[in-house]
Amino acid sequence: MNRKELVSEIQKKGSFLCVGLDVDMKKIPEHLLKEDDPIFAFNKAIIDATAPYCVAYKPNLAFYEAYGVKGIIAFEKTVKYLKENYPEQFIIADAKRGDIGNTSKMYAQTFFGEYDVDALTVAPYMGEDSVTPFLEGYEGKWVILLALTSNKGSFDFQLTEDKAGERLFEKVIRRSLQWGNEENMMYVVGATRGEMFEDIRAVAPKAFLLVPGVGAQGGSLETVCEYGMIEDCGLLVNSSRGIIYASQGEDFAQVAGEKAKELQQQMSAILEKK
Repeated sequence: MNRKELVSEIQKKGSFLCVGLDVDMKKIPEHLLKEDDPIFAFNKAIIDATAPYCVAYKPNLAFYEAYGVKGIIAFEKTVKYLKENYPEQFIIADAKRGDIGNTSKMYAQTFFGEYDVDALTVAPYMGEDSVTPFLEGYEGKWVILLALTSNKGSFDFQLTEDKAGERLFEKVIRRSLQWGNEENMMYVVGATRGEMFEDIRAVAPKAFLLVPGVGAQGGSLETVCEYGMIEDCGLLVNSSRGIIYASQGEDFAQVAGEKAKELQQQMSAILEKK
């Protein structure tokens, strides 16, 4: 999916919501555990309930790989179900890959060639030759680089400054713009960073940002939009736990749909004002 198509969906739905599919078998409703594939059964119900209100889904690979082959099969079935039933949805594999060039090339083949997802999160620490394999030969696919995350440990490296006062996350974004562009590269920026979105936009004024942390993690949608939204939106705001685990009863899908609709309505109002 290219940028024009993604922006079109955002405008059509009045939403820039991404639903995170972080499936923890300990948290899904008990009645689903009787299913042959509880993970896929959960995802299918969540997707059917939330698809009218979001433009993207983000399965986190750790939550599938934790269950071995069964988890990977559930991931594959989820991607296939989305492609067959909701082809307008932007699919992000949240796998945080990134290694030496030959290995990254294989990761790219896995996610863009085999699974055919739209985007993949990538760790930029190893530099250009670990990132560019994801950008070569996969038209319409996106690399989403980790830039500024919300976790406590982000202070260990991401916010450290060099002698000129440039912080590491700024250096990462600035350098990466030499490898890709706003048509094939996004950045992960945690919602709890608030006004620092201004600093992000100073370096990457046109890039799309994938923003986790709204909802259960305490990030403010209004603040993210105030400092991070651009002319064609430029944001995909992710909510995982606040939607998919809003209820653990048999009404889990219905409640998830209601939570997604609430966020969509807030986003629609913001888009209208902008």
